[in-house]
Amino acid sequence: MRAYDPTMTMPAGVLLRPVTSDDAEAGARLHIACWREVYGPLTEPDLLATHLADEAAWAERWRQQVEDGPTRLLAVADGELVGFGVAGPARHDDMPVAHELYALYVRATWHGTGVGPALLDGVLGDAAAYLWVHEENARAQAFYRRHGFRADGVRQRYESLGAWERRLVRP
Repeated sequence: MRAYDPTMTMPAGVLLRPVTSDDAEAGARLHIACWREVYGPLTEPDLLATHLADEAAWAERWRQQVEDGPTRLLAVADGELVGFGVAGPARHDDMPVAHELYALYVRATWHGTGVGPALLDGVLGDAAAYLWVHEENARAQAFYRRHGFRADGVRQRYESLGAWERRLVRP
């Protein structure tokens, strides 16, 4: 897997940088805002509200994942967090690839600007990988197809959102 390159091309005024533990609260707020934008139209409102209700718990998970997990990258525009990505070792034993994209989220106002591809490249490079995507999230599926991912026919239920996900793989 190619290492993060801080000189990669980004939209004007946007920088990628590794997340630090000091980013936990702001990162959690970014994550929650992205979930509202992405899953709001796709998920039953009460389920989503319940899942997102405890911002302090989200911040604690971010803090823990920053300390224990693989490097997360933030996209920052004029001091505002606008997206993040994180990838690491595959968490499922049945995968023919070694890497998993755990999360890639960009605020809706930044869709189509190049932030998403830069984050994807920053956390995965050209490595073979897999990810899980909400079955009804056509925009995300199209994005991942443009970057070499294909559905392999495997589905799983994401109970906290009452939704089905499909697995996409990039060989």
